[in-house]
Amino acid sequence: MPPSDRIRDHAGQGATTVAAHRARRRLRADQARQLADLLRYQVLAGGFPDGALPHETTLATDYRASRNTVRQALDLLRAEGLVDRLPGVGTVVVARKYPHGLDRLMGLAETLREHGTVTNEVRTMGPAPAPAPVAERLRVPAGTDVLYIERLRRLNGLPLSLDLTYIPLDIGTALLGADLENTDVFRLLESITGQRLGHAEITLEAVNADAHSAAVLEAPRGAAVLMLERLTHLADGRPVDLEFIRFRGDRITMSGLLHRSL
Repeated sequence: MPPSDRIRDHAGQGATTVAAHRARRRLRADQARQLADLLRYQVLAGGFPDGALPHETTLATDYRASRNTVRQALDLLRAEGLVDRLPGVGTVVVARKYPHGLDRLMGLAETLREHGTVTNEVRTMGPAPAPAPVAERLRVPAGTDVLYIERLRRLNGLPLSLDLTYIPLDIGTALLGADLENTDVFRLLESITGQRLGHAEITLEAVNADAHSAAVLEAPRGAAVLMLERLTHLADGRPVDLEFIRFRGDRITMSGLLHRSL
């Protein structure tokens, strides 16, 4: 074989070896991500009641994974702030997320009553002209004053969400003297109107925290937050509460029960 052909043949074998190595790395990364998902569920569901995860060797055996794959999976959970490795102890759970249901219309204090005390810091409250998108959704003329409320909501003293709320002023005026620091707006709306809340339209997406939101939530600037947009209606169908809620993504999980219908 001519030298030039031998060089090309050797180069081709090298390219194959590199491609195979990259494929193995991708495969291990995929397996680590899959294992991280399973372990994350266990962490959030209280599957490690003493707070300590099994040894890497045990995890490798239980999940039929290599030690390297287990280490990568734990690294992913460590980067999320869910676990940490302590010398002489091993991998332990260091953070907790709280469940927020999406299949029932409830205020935050009602939703999390089993997990502690929700308190509200009212940062801003008062009449303000309704921006066109707000007016349209609340069915009031554009520019009409609505009640605007900005609250920092804490669970057991830790910042959990930043809520921006718009309420028609004919209802909202009665909220001006209400105890918003310790009472869900939902309960107050039902008391003021004499009606039950009926239904809500929601949109949930992940967004990066702006400088203001990050500072208020005591989260890193640019950190991912869960943005819940919710338009709540009274039982008679009138829209009465438009909210933009930014949840710290490292402290909340969203769940619901869905039924298939075609």
